[in-house]
Amino acid sequence: MKRDDLLPVVLAVPGVALGVSGLLHPHRLLPETADRWYVLHLAGLVVFPLVGVALMTLVRHRSDPLAWVVRVAAFTYAVFYTALDVVYGVAAGDVTRAMESGYRRSADFSAMLRVGVDLGEVGSWSLLVCAVALVVDQVGRHRLAGLPALALVPGAWLVHTDHIFSPGGVVGMLLIGVATGLLGLNLTAPAERGRPSDATWSRSSAS
Repeated sequence: MKRDDLLPVVLAVPGVALGVSGLLHPHRLLPETADRWYVLHLAGLVVFPLVGVALMTLVRHRSDPLAWVVRVAAFTYAVFYTALDVVYGVAAGDVTRAMESGYRRSADFSAMLRVGVDLGEVGSWSLLVCAVALVVDQVGRHRLAGLPALALVPGAWLVHTDHIFSPGGVVGMLLIGVATGLLGLNLTAPAERGRPSDATWSRSSAS
């Protein structure tokens, strides 16, 4: 089996893994749920940015403007959504698990959480921009084979509104993971493997 034959599966794993982990995600951060909250978000430090890497991979070896929109949006999502994970996930979970049951959040603690939410908003909106750009890109380039990109938009919207909370966020991340994997099949198609990159095509056309 060639390495590229496994690429669609590899691209699907981050989103699917986050969707499945969302089934275990507590809906509220309380002292009694803080340990699970902390552990899930600690693992998310690795997996959340990999969703962005998977989306970037769908435009690999290309230098056209739309490919750069996808890259910049996916990178921005990866950076800012990971920042949300650090602040509202790892840090808040670690602090909360040391609190007594029946605690009340201090004003400073609540202010820290608002910073995390604001950073996450930038990340989730960037994920939506990336999803829309990929719809235009993949349907335009691959026609019917690019239709799985349509699932990225509702997936990104559900992540924007519900994080990875069940059920909305779980469905959102699963849509993103499965759609990314299906779009990865276009990268392994013989016609795509033999197609020159946009930069190479431009240079050869000019000569």
